[in-house]
Amino acid sequence: MQKIGLLLPRSTYYETISFDIFQGLKSGLENFKNKEYKIITENIGFGADKQQCYRAAEKLLLEENVSIVVAYIGHRTAELLRPLFLAANKILVVLDAGANLPNEWPSCPNIFYHSLHNALGARLTAQKAVNDGFNEGALITGYYDGGYLHTYSISKSFEDFNGKIVFNHATGYKTEDFSMEPLQSHLNTYPNTALLSLFSGDFIQWYFKEIEKYFKNDNVPIYLTPFGMEESTLEEAAFPSNNVKGIISWSKKINNQENKTFIETLETSGRKPNMFSLISWESASIVDKIIDLLDIHKNNLVEISTELKRFEFDSPRGTISFDVKTNTTLSPLFEAKLIEKNGFCEIEIEKSIPNYKEEFEKLASFELENINSAWYNSYTCI
Repeated sequence: MQKIGLLLPRSTYYETISFDIFQGLKSGLENFKNKEYKIITENIGFGADKQQCYRAAEKLLLEENVSIVVAYIGHRTAELLRPLFLAANKILVVLDAGANLPNEWPSCPNIFYHSLHNALGARLTAQKAVNDGFNEGALITGYYDGGYLHTYSISKSFEDFNGKIVFNHATGYKTEDFSMEPLQSHLNTYPNTALLSLFSGDFIQWYFKEIEKYFKNDNVPIYLTPFGMEESTLEEAAFPSNNVKGIISWSKKINNQENKTFIETLETSGRKPNMFSLISWESASIVDKIIDLLDIHKNNLVEISTELKRFEFDSPRGTISFDVKTNTTLSPLFEAKLIEKNGFCEIEIEKSIPNYKEEFEKLASFELENINSAWYNSYTCI
């Protein structure tokens, strides 16, 4: 029996995140009927306490002797753990929200990133706004979401595609401080402005409520990134405008057999399918492949890394492959819009994006000198 270590976060507004990640990985591994896996978990809180994350990983490696560790953490925390995993000669699979951009993309043979690509989605969101005819954009975010470098991705990309950021608004992270009132004077003066919006979780619901409060029936153009288009959140969000579009990394409406199997399996287990159970479900295929390679290459991580980068597999999002330069998985993304359903929001997929690999290469080439994020938190974990 192979033992798999799992570092689990907690979140105040995605309260089920640890259960979703655990069940996704467990159900995904159960698809491999010819093997037995045991998952051993450690809690890492919000992922912001560096010592807590280090101790949890060290315990899994030293006391539990796990074969691989899977963790929902960010690039900065993963880099702190790199010496530990190099010393242990073990592999870390990072479940990455993709909200941050690393100052240096990883290339070591023992850390791999399986991503939901929020920063890449932000770049593609900016491109979509420009393609829809908007050359002026307002960057709308909050104190929390604005602390990750997907803010740089969406603003720089908007300018790369010949747009101009003409207004910035970062609101508070408490209900009493959260307001879109400052948008009124700007939109009165510049009505043809696309709202390039970076929010997640409850903040999306608060955002839409504020838009409805100040701009009811105005159909202001709102553009969202993948975490802003997260279905379980949108189902309880007031429908704010007939002009809300964005990029999604996953939806229950993606029509393939892998997605149907994923949804049915998670619902049968009593969990609601979402982006967190999705990413851990998919990571099971990576884990299983690594276990095979560990046996074939006798724990030679360089050889394992070289072969793993050639690995492709079908997932609920479509075919997943690796970007060789960055040790990061690449998966299809989709353009989508919001439609109204009983006063709330529902996603309608418009089309898949054919050039996502090329756009990721451009994103990975961004110069980030003197551009940093202050957050160590696993994204959405506060």
